[in-house]
Amino acid sequence: QVQVVESGGGLVQAGGSLRLSCTASRSIFRVNAMGWYRQAPGKQRELVASITSGGSTNYADSVKGRFTISGDNAKNSVYLEMNSLKPEDTAVYYCNTRPSLWDWGQGTQVTVSS
Repeated sequence: QVQVVESGGGLVQAGGSLRLSCTASRSIFRVNAMGWYRQAPGKQRELVASITSGGSTNYADSVKGRFTISGDNAKNSVYLEMNSLKPEDTAVYYCNTRPSLWDWGQGTQVTVSS
């Protein structure tokens, strides 16, 4: 089964930036689309950004203009650049295929203080 490892989270003040990384244990070259998801306390996991194998990207309205997703097939990795962070972005962030087909990793905690 594919394993993913997310990293790059941390504690940041509102308005700050973080760059999340996700590395898969197998090639993502033939994956139709990869996504970054997040789950805040007491809320359902939601898709915040996705990228197709052709490079097309899509974002949730709540992060549009602030987050940028990118991928590196050679490194089996997907990244999420997060700028102008808000307290409501606080969550555990995960990566997976879109739709989610792999086992979930442990995620990386992002905490934005006001």
